[in-house]
Amino acid sequence: MSDLPDRLSTNPDSPYYDAALLERGVGVRFKGVDKQNVDEYCVSEGWVRLAVGKAVDRKGNAMTVKLQGAVEPYLRNDPAEES
Repeated sequence: MSDLPDRLSTNPDSPYYDAALLERGVGVRFKGVDKQNVDEYCVSEGWVRLAVGKAVDRKGNAMTVKLQGAVEPYLRNDPAEES
């Protein structure tokens, strides 16, 4: 792993939101499967929050489900992987 944080969220209201890092492209492997709908993850606690369909709550945030398991974040556009 590179310089990725232990916890990261895609919600701008979250204290774990990092726009610059998300712009670089962060991918998440959950239990060995690459997931595209991750809303938030925590490596040390071993969980991810996944968006469920197009449903939203009353504040307009995506409905999520929290799943436990092995979490492996990575940079999608990592220059070290391209060479």
